[in-house]
Order: sequence, then C-alpha cells, then structure tokens
Amino acid sequence: MNDILKVDVLLGLQWGDEGKGKGIDALAPKYKIIARAQGGPNAGHTLEFDDCKIVLHTIPSGICREGIKNVIGNGVVLDPAILVFKEMNQLVSKGILTFEQIQERLFISKKAHIILPSHLRLDFISEEMKGKDKIGSTLKGISPTYQDKYGRNGLRVKDVLSNDFMKKYQILKAKHAHIAASFGYELEDETFADKEKKFFEAIEVIKQLQLIDSEIFLNEAVSNGDSILAEGAQGAMLDIDFGSWPFVTSSNTTTGGICTGLGIAPNKMNNIFGVFKAYCTRVGSGPFPTELFDEIGETLQNMGKEFGSTTGRPRRCGWLDLVALRYAVMINGITGLIMTKADVMNEFDQVQVCTQYIQTDGNKIDICCPDDMEAENVQPVYTTFDGWSIADLSDDNFQKYVNFIEEIVGVPIIIIGTGPGRDQIIHK
Repeated sequence: MNDILKVDVLLGLQWGDEGKGKGIDALAPKYKIIARAQGGPNAGHTLEFDDCKIVLHTIPSGICREGIKNVIGNGVVLDPAILVFKEMNQLVSKGILTFEQIQERLFISKKAHIILPSHLRLDFISEEMKGKDKIGSTLKGISPTYQDKYGRNGLRVKDVLSNDFMKKYQILKAKHAHIAASFGYELEDETFADKEKKFFEAIEVIKQLQLIDSEIFLNEAVSNGDSILAEGAQGAMLDIDFGSWPFVTSSNTTTGGICTGLGIAPNKMNNIFGVFKAYCTRVGSGPFPTELFDEIGETLQNMGKEFGSTTGRPRRCGWLDLVALRYAVMINGITGLIMTKADVMNEFDQVQVCTQYIQTDGNKIDICCPDDMEAENVQPVYTTFDGWSIADLSDDNFQKYVNFIEEIVGVPIIIIGTGPGRDQIIHK
C-alpha cells in the first residue's frame, strides 16, 4: 500500500444491495473519515452488531464507530425528513448514539442538494406516466432533485442558512406545480401537507448539525495525513452512464463519481474496493441475464432475506455473473474484492457461475456492456461447482469457488462475509 495516498474507495459492483454497509463497517477502524459521495435515500446500507440492526440511507456507515468522522458529500441528494426522522431518530431511539454524538460525528456538505416534498410528488408522477414501462423507481425524489441540480434550479444545504430560504423554496415549489399540471396532476395530494410540515421541522434540526465545505474539509484531512474511506451507493450496473440504461439510478455510481461527489482528485486515491454478493440480485425492472425463476431463485431470496432495505420490495435473484463483474471491475479500476453473503448458499448441492454470454449470432463474449444484456440478446454459459456445507476457506469446495472467481476476474478477494453480524467475516 502506498502510504502517501490516503483515500480508499468502496463501491458496489452489481445492481446495488451488495452489502456495502457491512464492508464499510469491517474496514472502518482503519480510517479517520468515512465520506459518502453520491445518491440519496434510495440507498439502504444495513449494519448488524450487538443484536441490533440499523439501516442507514444517507448517513455514512461509519457513524456507529467511535472516533470516526462521517461526511455527506456534495454529490449526495439529501431528504431532510428521512435523515432526521428515520436515520437519526433510529440511532437515538435504539440507544446507539445520542443526538450530541451524532452532532459530533456527522458533517454535511453545504453543496449537497435538498430533496423537497414536491420532488417526491414529481417522482411519483413521472413513474405513473411511464405505465407498463416503469423504471422501478424507489420514489424517493432522487431523479427530480438531480434534474433540478443540473438545471441549476435546485436548493442546496447552504440555502437553509439564508434569510430568503422560504422564498427560494416557494419559487421551486411553484415550478414543480407547473410541471405536475402539465401532466394533468395536482402537486399537492392528500399527503403533501404532512410531508411539508415534517420537511420544515427537519430543516430546523439540520441547522444544528455541522454544515461544511466538504471538499476543503476532506483535502485538508488528506494533507494532515488522515485516512479516508469514500463510500459509494447503489452499484456499478446502475450507473447513469455505464449501467443498464434506462433502468439505472440518477448518479454516477462508479469511481469517477467519488471524485466529483467529494471534490477529491484522482491522484489522491489508493485502494479501490469492490463489493459483490456470492450470487446476484436486482430490484425493479431491467435486464438480468442470470436471473432464476425456479425454486433455487426462491431459496436464494428467502435464505438471503432478499427484500429491499429501503423499499421492502422482493429482489430478483440469480447466479453470480462474472461477465458483468469483469465489466464493473474494469470501469472502476478495482484493486480488491469483498464478497458478501457466501453463507446464503450453504447446503446447496451445486452452485453455478456465469462465465460467458452466447449472443443470438452464436458469438461468445467474456465481458459485456450492460446495454447489451437483454435476455433476447444473450444466453448465459455456466460453470458448475459442488456446493459447500459452510462458507469457510477450510472447505475445499468453497475454496475452489473463491479461487475460480479470482482467476476469472483477475482481482483478489480480500474479505468474505459469512453472515450479517459484525464478527461473521473472513479476512483473506
């Protein structure tokens, strides 16, 4: 490891839900700062320790570790109500942290954009307008907020400190009402007033937190020799540019998104860790070549408790796809892999791994752009392994599975998750 470069990165390599929260929690003690770079409360990073389960949506996954500073970067879109009433209240009500400890550990970029109640409504309207071609949005207002950001109309965290915040809010809300009306919808449905009330209550709490110029904060930390772990949300296959368009999220979930989402230059980066499940899952619509529609897929779903931590929606399940994983490793420059949920496949008689696709013209490909993954275009080619009784490197069958993945992808697996608990982990 190069000791001069102090910024490491951790990203998801599939369609999200890979277990990034567990990976970050395992690595966190090595770092002074955990910094979230992009996405919004459509993310759900789950932590389990001391018989307690925590689901974080925006707050970085190092918040439960003493002595670690947690930064919400400029590339994140922030829902004040979710941050305060779901995440912060959860940490306090379960006795994990006090409000004062959250104040001490959490830092929010003034440049992060704010999700308004009207963004939530526009997200719903947009999805309804698609009919049977729905993307599968989490309806958290992510896309409309990013649209306002890039249209230079949005509100940022720093605006809550200004005397004319309410005026700016009303101007943007009026714009959203006009958009809704153009599609034949009212902006203010029966739940809008309650959401708006909670929004403004949450804004008052956010004013009590540490609001910073995060790019200066982080670069000064690097100059002072502090180690930083940059946390990505969602997964590489959902990247707005490189994912399975249009069934993607609204931000860059790949390494480049870390640079723009935190204000950290590429030459400051060192290790880039990629997280993947020992199998594959996907929430919502979009191509999924190795999806299983039989009892094996159902078993993976049940054994893996594959239900969205943000939406509760059941996740589609399938075998590990090394064609897609190679692509994700390539575009992210991954230096080390973290495999999660290996224990879910305990007791399977056989386990399969996709190593190639066969296209309709008979051509075999080893690495595939997600745009070309539609089921009618490709047929997965599988390699079959004998199953294992317990996911442990002392089990020869499991060792063969791990070695095969490393050989095909060309990157070492450094950590293996063998259960949801903080101690259920193998450092390889």
